[in-house]
Amino acid sequence: MMKQFILLVSLLVFSVSWTSTSTPIQTDFKRCMSTQFSAYTKNFEIIYTPESSLYSYLLQSTIQNPRWLNATTQPLLIVAPFHESEVQAAVLCSKKYDLQVRVRSGGHDYEGLSFLCQTPYIIIDLINMRSIDINVEEETGWVQSGATLGELYYAIAKKSQVHGFPGGLCPTLGIGGHLSGGGFGTLLRKYGLAADNVLDAYLIDVNGRILDRKAMGEDLFWAIRGGGGASFGIILSWKIRLVRVPKIVTGFSVSKTLDSGVTKLVHRWQEIAPYLPEDLFIRIVIVGDGFNKAVQVSFNSLFLGEIDTLIPLMNKTFPELGLKFEDCIEMSWVESTVNFAGFPNGSLVEVLLDKKQLFKSNFKAKSDFVTEPIPINGLEGIWGRFVEEEIAIMIMDPFGGKMNEISESETPFPHRKGNLYNIQYLKKWEKNGVRESNRHVYWMRSLYKYMGSYVSKSPRAAYVNYRDLDLGTNNQDNTNYLESTSWGVKYFKGNFKRLAQLKSKVDPENFFRSEQSIPHYK
Repeated sequence: MMKQFILLVSLLVFSVSWTSTSTPIQTDFKRCMSTQFSAYTKNFEIIYTPESSLYSYLLQSTIQNPRWLNATTQPLLIVAPFHESEVQAAVLCSKKYDLQVRVRSGGHDYEGLSFLCQTPYIIIDLINMRSIDINVEEETGWVQSGATLGELYYAIAKKSQVHGFPGGLCPTLGIGGHLSGGGFGTLLRKYGLAADNVLDAYLIDVNGRILDRKAMGEDLFWAIRGGGGASFGIILSWKIRLVRVPKIVTGFSVSKTLDSGVTKLVHRWQEIAPYLPEDLFIRIVIVGDGFNKAVQVSFNSLFLGEIDTLIPLMNKTFPELGLKFEDCIEMSWVESTVNFAGFPNGSLVEVLLDKKQLFKSNFKAKSDFVTEPIPINGLEGIWGRFVEEEIAIMIMDPFGGKMNEISESETPFPHRKGNLYNIQYLKKWEKNGVRESNRHVYWMRSLYKYMGSYVSKSPRAAYVNYRDLDLGTNNQDNTNYLESTSWGVKYFKGNFKRLAQLKSKVDPENFFRSEQSIPHYK
């Protein structure tokens, strides 16, 4: 199906004629592209200007937060390369004409930084660079940055029923952004982050060179595994380590309401979830329903084993939940990825190939890390806020296990031992518009302020893949390292300085930059 889509796009692009309405900079850029690597580049087949019939479709097709559909800025051009030489050409031509570059793999950047910019820019959209090559014998795989997690999981399952990959839960996430920010899901307590299981990569640097791990050096290879790859170049593809999973895994989802004693259950979960055997992952999803003044708390779990082993383990470690046999379902690992993505029970695994995101709506997100259990009265304060607002979500992912064994400096992602769990806050709304958005964003900021007493401190940590511009932004004209620490140390803690020192070395003119790109160290 994906090959048919790419073929259709290619055929349609052949029918597009470049009109005289192109601006001089667009014309010059296309001319530059035609001379760079002319033996390989498809040239005009991959370049879309606002006059192209496919420009708007391509621009909007993978924007996962509709809140940004009405943005006032748009790229001068969209380049959708098929070949690495076309990415090289786009980088060199952008430098020549002083255009900023935004690189998009899946379009999930929470603040839209993979496709929005305040100065003249182009988008390099990796939608056509999505090949996946799985080598079961070596227990490795090569995957291009434009592929999605769903496509990767599906490709692994086609080759093996006893291998998986410890990535995130949303199947439409682009590989490029996910791995470069860290990436975690149901296997993190067993195998760590997605970035912890990257073995090699191909990156195009600011000079248009293609570098593998050996050529880029260990410092740069360290930086792109959790430090946000867009600050250092364009990552074309990743070599990943496949991890072992049993043929049969077990999942369960148990939902509770406020009148069923859920507050004590959540408090107890905080005390035990990070210390459970690493084969057992239990997260909490809290949904506020302001329309009905209600809160629902769901305990979602993946166990790397069968029901007969899980039930006695739960009775021993978390008997308060009252897990029953009928709450559980046995399945393959790849079926569990379908289940956690929110698809109905019984859905075919082919739904992982669908690039249309479930439950798409406008949203604002924030994140926290928790190092001590939130007390009962703190949880009750959360419930009080959630019953006031429609479609408010709070997701609590337990850490511990393998995460405790990896040092804070092993990769740029520093949130390891000492963190009980991560919180993702999501405020969703249907109606788009400035006034409506401002109202919901204000509510989210109010919740975040309330939570300050109960989460990590000095710094109050955050997860870069849940990007939040409220934490601070760079000055585009004169990015200052000290000013950037307002957000940088929250994402990277002590690793921020090392990232900035490396940025100064590998991108001395700060070509790859955005509102929250790594600054120079000065």
